[in-house]
Amino acid sequence: MYLGIDLGTSGVKAVLVDEDQSILASHTADLTVMRPASGWSEQNPDDWISATSAALAALSRDNDLSTVEAIGLSGQMHGATLLGQDDAPLRPCILWNDTRSHKEAAGMDANPVFRAATGNIVFPGFTAPKLSWVQNHEPDVFAATTKVLLPKDYLRLWLTGDYVSDMSDAAGTGWLDMELRAWSDPLLAATNLSAEAMPRLVEGAAPGGGLRAEVADQFGLPRGTVVAGGGGDNAASAVGVGVVEAGQAFVSLGTSGVLFAANAGYQPDADTALHTFCHALPDTWHQMGVILAATDALNWFAGLAGSDAEALTKDLPALMAPGRTLFLPYLGGERTPHNDADIRGAMIGLEHATDAAAATRAVLEGVSFAFRDCAQAMATTGTQIDRLIAVGGGSQSDYWLAAIATALGIPVDRPEDGDFGGAFGAARLAMLATGAAVSDIAVPPRIAQSFEPDPHLQDAFSEAHSRYQHTYAALKGLS
Repeated sequence: MYLGIDLGTSGVKAVLVDEDQSILASHTADLTVMRPASGWSEQNPDDWISATSAALAALSRDNDLSTVEAIGLSGQMHGATLLGQDDAPLRPCILWNDTRSHKEAAGMDANPVFRAATGNIVFPGFTAPKLSWVQNHEPDVFAATTKVLLPKDYLRLWLTGDYVSDMSDAAGTGWLDMELRAWSDPLLAATNLSAEAMPRLVEGAAPGGGLRAEVADQFGLPRGTVVAGGGGDNAASAVGVGVVEAGQAFVSLGTSGVLFAANAGYQPDADTALHTFCHALPDTWHQMGVILAATDALNWFAGLAGSDAEALTKDLPALMAPGRTLFLPYLGGERTPHNDADIRGAMIGLEHATDAAAATRAVLEGVSFAFRDCAQAMATTGTQIDRLIAVGGGSQSDYWLAAIATALGIPVDRPEDGDFGGAFGAARLAMLATGAAVSDIAVPPRIAQSFEPDPHLQDAFSEAHSRYQHTYAALKGLS
């Protein structure tokens, strides 16, 4: 058997799979987020260990874990976990969605060495600007810091006693030379750190330590069990849905939206506001377009309409040409391709004919156009997407998937029911760390339904997308 552990923001999920990749059991232990000031988001690292212990204890009560061959890790990215000489956290972890270091991030991004080495804009959520914030505001903590670990790698330290990270998670720190897949001494020096403060790097599918006897005995696991390098949450999820080669991609319709494409080479373009990161597999990279409101936009409109998302979408007809009503889903700013924290959403072209169904279609279309913006940004770097796998809660809407397929001109596949999150991807990485072949393990899921672009509606969707882009430009100084 194989164990996958995903350290998310809201909880730790552990899944147990067999050699045929069937999920035998899973358990989630909840986590909470502390927000001591506006824009701050923190968690206590020891709460991660408590939650992981609870999840493993639940699995061990009903399952014999003595035949587990390897463990894989996945986790929320970018978090700054600062350790002192005794490996104890010096302060709560500053999480991925914490924006306090926006000034430090802007300063780093103005230094051309960062984009040159990382291929990315330095966003406030990245780890490096958080360390500069700590140096500026908590100098005693910064001075006492001997190691900086990402969240899942603090779990690994507890599991194995080793300081190790993987390429895909390290890619989101702001310190990784993305092409060389190694820590950048100049970038570390720019934040008054050195490689000594960083964990050792391994590929996600390679061994990244062995299970300590104390932890193994607590849960009935074999001592020395291989712990794979693992991956950041999106890279691990990509392994879980078999997006591991150029041309393969997935679209995630969660609270936020993600368009994730695998690449055989390093193809950065920071000006597009794409994330260009190392994948969790060797000699592979990925690009990721992020939109900040996907199902969040639909849920917002449902609340405004006094309804819920399912009620609004379940009776929609077959895909129609976009109407006059147009929706921009920038409820809290936008990431790709605008990197615009100030822009806000809008619904324009309202008329007497705009009923609840028409407005709902406009919301779904607006999010689809945001994904088209991401796809066009990828295309400028040479990335080709042959077809998409749709995951997340919004993927249950036929209308939405048909709209995305037609807006992007790419077929969209909905998998059969299954768990394709970070924990399942981590379990696959565990299997790979024992020597299994990627071609045998990281395969796409069985598809329940495919949505082809509607050739009769593509021109109408392209015209509406052009209006969408012009509306953003018109609203930029007004909203």
